[in-house]
Amino acid sequence: MKKALVTSGMLMLSAASFSQTPDSIPGRDSAGVSKRVQTYAADKFAISRPLNIEFAHTSPYNFTAKAEDNQLPESRVSGFSQIKISSNFNVIKRKSWTLGATLGYRYTHAEADITKPAAGGIMPFDGEFHYIFSSVNFTYFSKLFNKRTIYTSSISVDGSDKHFERVKGLITGTMILKANQRTKLMVGLFVNIDPSSQTPVLPTFAYEHKFNNGLVVDMTLPKSLYLRKHVLTNGRLSLGTEIDRTSFYLYNIDGTDQRYEYRQLDLNSGLTYEHLIGKYFVFTAKTGMKITPSGRVFRKQDSFGDPVYQTTPDPAFYFNVGISFNPFTVLGIKK
Repeated sequence: MKKALVTSGMLMLSAASFSQTPDSIPGRDSAGVSKRVQTYAADKFAISRPLNIEFAHTSPYNFTAKAEDNQLPESRVSGFSQIKISSNFNVIKRKSWTLGATLGYRYTHAEADITKPAAGGIMPFDGEFHYIFSSVNFTYFSKLFNKRTIYTSSISVDGSDKHFERVKGLITGTMILKANQRTKLMVGLFVNIDPSSQTPVLPTFAYEHKFNNGLVVDMTLPKSLYLRKHVLTNGRLSLGTEIDRTSFYLYNIDGTDQRYEYRQLDLNSGLTYEHLIGKYFVFTAKTGMKITPSGRVFRKQDSFGDPVYQTTPDPAFYFNVGISFNPFTVLGIKK
């Protein structure tokens, strides 16, 4: 974790210290911002790409657990894999606003050997979980302090294959401070309207800069931090860190009708290779180390900060392969 933080800090300092150049993108609107840059900015914090399908697997790892205030013996996850499918599309598109929708599904399969706390011995666990979500998204392009600003709002619902569970809201504002062929700089605010969230308000910061040697610093905080390089003819190699989230609902775990949610945030650090297939399809492969500060089970009506069961996994190796469709191409905005 310390190494990841030091690396992130070095990348941020090097990006911030690089000299700026005057804006020079043609085809701008009245606020002086390219239409493609506006799309890029609106997509930076989007829930998903137009279509994304991926498979993820984590190698076996040990974890410690705590139920309420009781420390439990170390156990082991022998298998953890996921299939993720998501789609994000526009329903209505106008000059200054768009209305879209998001659909998503995540399948999680976990196998574990749970160490019994009192009598000892191993209790095997094999579970499959289905998490489904959808949202309606509204994006509005405006100006604030004479700077192009993109506002987004979303109303989302989620649940499982058994029940509908939550309604959530999301509001973001992103101001484009700089946009030219080498540098893009944006700041904003992220408001999560969700009683289960520990951090309902977060500042956001996006910075991309292309150096003369072909390296690209790409920061979308607090989401990801990458150092990128185009390789081969249609490929891009990236080194960095991104945050991922696993969430699903649990039923009948204590013999009552009480519903629970399991949630964990993962810090995935390593290499990512993307390859453009045709014009709009991108094959992606990722590998590296996954660090999970904690995984928590909490009552549906409570928050992530009030768990009834908490796990602390060891770092584990992961790999991920997927294919996505994106008409704006994640390998670079078309000129």
